[in-house]
Amino acid sequence: MANTKSAKKAIRNHARKAAVNKARRSRVRTFIRRVEEAIASGDQAAAAEALRIAQPEIMRGAQKGIYHRKRGSRKVSRLAARIKAMGS
Repeated sequence: MANTKSAKKAIRNHARKAAVNKARRSRVRTFIRRVEEAIASGDQAAAAEALRIAQPEIMRGAQKGIYHRKRGSRKVSRLAARIKAMGS
């Protein structure tokens, strides 16, 4: 257990930031899931619209440090490729 005042404050800050990060991570996963479901349904227009809405959320998560920025770009790129492949 923390003994010093600064260590106790650090624990409080960590708990607050962890809660924010957990909410952000959950939000990004929800948007990704919506795109995945639209792809699974076979509706290319709905999938493209879901990706258009999800892309800023995914990139914001990367910017905020939820995961590496290249992971965000890779996720968007792979989802877009899957949607594009639906047309052919």
